[in-house]
Amino acid sequence: MSHCEKCVRSPTGKRSTMRPFRGHEPKLLCNICNKCFSSRYDLESHTRVHSGERPFSCEVCKRKFAHRSNLNRHLRVHTEVRPFSCKLYNKRFGQHSQLKIHLKVHTGERPFSCEVCKKSFGQRYNLNAHLRVHTGEGLFSCKMCEKSFSQLSVLNRNLMIHTGQRPFSCKVCHKRFTQRYNLNVHLRVHTGERPFSCKMCEKTFSQLNVLNRHLIIHMGKRPFSCNVCHKRFNKHSILNKHLRLHTGERPFSCKLCKKRFTHLSTLNVHLRIHTGERPFLCDFCKRMFAHRGNLITHLRIHSGQRTFACNMCKKNSLKTQT
Repeated sequence: MSHCEKCVRSPTGKRSTMRPFRGHEPKLLCNICNKCFSSRYDLESHTRVHSGERPFSCEVCKRKFAHRSNLNRHLRVHTEVRPFSCKLYNKRFGQHSQLKIHLKVHTGERPFSCEVCKKSFGQRYNLNAHLRVHTGEGLFSCKMCEKSFSQLSVLNRNLMIHTGQRPFSCKVCHKRFTQRYNLNVHLRVHTGERPFSCKMCEKTFSQLNVLNRHLIIHMGKRPFSCNVCHKRFNKHSILNKHLRLHTGERPFSCKLCKKRFTHLSTLNVHLRIHTGERPFLCDFCKRMFAHRGNLITHLRIHSGQRTFACNMCKKNSLKTQT
């Protein structure tokens, strides 16, 4: 911690005998981003932006917050009346403004745009956090890839990509992850759990973001159109992926065999050829498979279902001849 050059307050909080510049109140300086603050309390609160510290915990749901004021606002979730309801997800809100922000999750609306790189966001808070990338305020820099981050915790996650550190391991297929959240989502592959349900058609999903994308189907909103084939999409990111079908772009490359792919998800599936990973487990015989489709085909052995019949001898088979 240091003091502002225009100020007369020292790092210890004691005032100097020097007079401050006219029009500039004595302030404390953040050593990381050089922002000035009028009190030690404000400075200490601000440093949590960089450190990722969240010392205030909700006793009801154990969620953690960087500031007490944020915790106090959150506590209303457990206590206050919430008259404003989302018709798609059955979630309720205490204020109409909160409902409007939430609805952007379903519509894909991103009204806040970065003037530097044109990336858009659903909330102004997320835009302001992103702007630190351009202003240099986020000075936690990765020495391996030279990326900068506004929070130390995000930098640490990025470092795991370079070091290969993946501390969270799946006990079923032994796949490893950098975050516990990603492990928990992955475990649903083995358990078949689909905790997120659509209130409109009762379809279930393993991830909330997939449910949110699905809900747009019921809203009938597809604002993004392909200039080539005029197919419409509910998200700009999905349109961009679709355009690769027309351009032939394959931006994702396998480092082992140099094969290129249109989508990152396709590359990840391909990598199982090299790693030998088989994340899909048969509960009957414990045999493991690299692809969900192969597991589904295999399960017919146990169920006795044989879909494809020969017209000549009427013998049944699990799959067609290729």
